[in-house]
Amino acid sequence: MRPWFERVEQRLGIRDWEVAPNANNAVLAQGCDKLGIKVGRIRRNVSGCWNLGYCGTGCPTNAKQSMLVSTLPAALRHGARLLTRVAVTQVLASRDGKRALGIAGVALDGPGIRHTGRQVTVRARHVVLSAGAIGTPAILLRSQLPDPYGLVGRRTFLHPVLLSGAIMPQRIDGYHGAPQSVYSDHFLHTQPLDGPLGFKLEVPPIHPLIFAATLPGLGDEHARLMRQLPYLNVTLALLRDGFHADSQGGQVRLRRDGSPQLDYVLGDVEWQAARRALLQMAEIQFAAGARAVLPVHENAGLARSWSQAQQMIAALPMQLLRTRVVSAHVMGGAAMAGDERQGVIDHLGQHWQVAGLSVIDGAMFPTSIGANPQLSIYALALRAAEALAGQLTR
Repeated sequence: MRPWFERVEQRLGIRDWEVAPNANNAVLAQGCDKLGIKVGRIRRNVSGCWNLGYCGTGCPTNAKQSMLVSTLPAALRHGARLLTRVAVTQVLASRDGKRALGIAGVALDGPGIRHTGRQVTVRARHVVLSAGAIGTPAILLRSQLPDPYGLVGRRTFLHPVLLSGAIMPQRIDGYHGAPQSVYSDHFLHTQPLDGPLGFKLEVPPIHPLIFAATLPGLGDEHARLMRQLPYLNVTLALLRDGFHADSQGGQVRLRRDGSPQLDYVLGDVEWQAARRALLQMAEIQFAAGARAVLPVHENAGLARSWSQAQQMIAALPMQLLRTRVVSAHVMGGAAMAGDERQGVIDHLGQHWQVAGLSVIDGAMFPTSIGANPQLSIYALALRAAEALAGQLTR
């Protein structure tokens, strides 16, 4: 895959971020340095970045080289037609279900929320599904295409994410500056020494609305913590699911109305990793000089010392809705594999049972990868797209 990674990095300007980490990332770096934990720098796909910190909510200066400013304009210049505000409902297929013929969808209203009732049909020589690791399996299920081994929607992975807040003596202002520039893979590589699932450490952006919705507590307690926002560091741990026999991910199913529903069970191996992650993040934050640490858990309070944090986290019940678990990286559900008994598609994204149909998006992953999957999705997509273009041209 190295040539594909290199081509994508060149095309999208993915390079080392030379600017000093913002204060939120610096806390992670400082705490890890104090404890002898190796850290690295995250490379970024930006051009002329203003270092504003709003990457995840839509870059206001178009410095972020997303598909909106790179691939879509290039496709339009080469004659592509773009239909916006169309919800794809299913893949149209031959009577025997062995060849894709196009897609059927419905037009949406101006905000892109409600169906207008107008039907949209596109006939095509080849259909590519790129609706993400929840949307793509849902389209395949609604289309009732051949799935002889019952694999569509299965093994959907999330990188379940745990969070830990810390009140620092200095201003952090975690809503300013590049949101993610420091990481540590140290705890991805210590298994099976200290537990079945490894995790990656990063920090998130701390915008007021995101923080308020995630912060535990109610009423005055919540308001008091919100007033500490400028001094707050938040560290996160991505659990690498799918690398243990008891970590099989989730499953995408359809509700009665045809919309997708993801069922993801958190078992003992995930909860064990969650507790270890909360402990490790608290130790790093205290090593960086935190005045107090707050594990993001409904039963947690402010710990004023590392020893107090250890006792509190050891006693926390690892349960749904008490332990705050979030996610950002949805992968799988239409996995690639070397044969049709283990995957929905082959290594180039082409459907094993349905000719003229490819999946080219994060649904291709057979497991999670323990890292932000953006670059991996780009590289797999470029490789699959070029193979498909060559095939259609021939």
